Amino acid sequence: MITPDVITEYLRRTMPDAAVTVSDRTGTMDHLKVVVISAAFGGKNLLDRHRMIYQALDAPMKDGRIHALELTAKTIDES
Repeated sequence: MITPDVITEYLRRTMPDAAVTVSDRTGTMDHLKVVVISAAFGGKNLLDRHRMIYQALDAPMKDGRIHALELTAKTIDES
């Protein structure tokens, strides 16, 4: 199991300004809805934004703490 605080820490290593919201979709804390708002997404398309998030969460994805993600990635201006 992974906590929202740990997910936020992973994301902020890549995007220090990230505002992160994590919601548990199934009650098991491994199927998550994650909303990330960061200036780092500026000029990036949706696929690149998602890649940035997946790269930041690579370790918990590989070790099974995260099984599925529903992502929303926005710049500060889009939020």
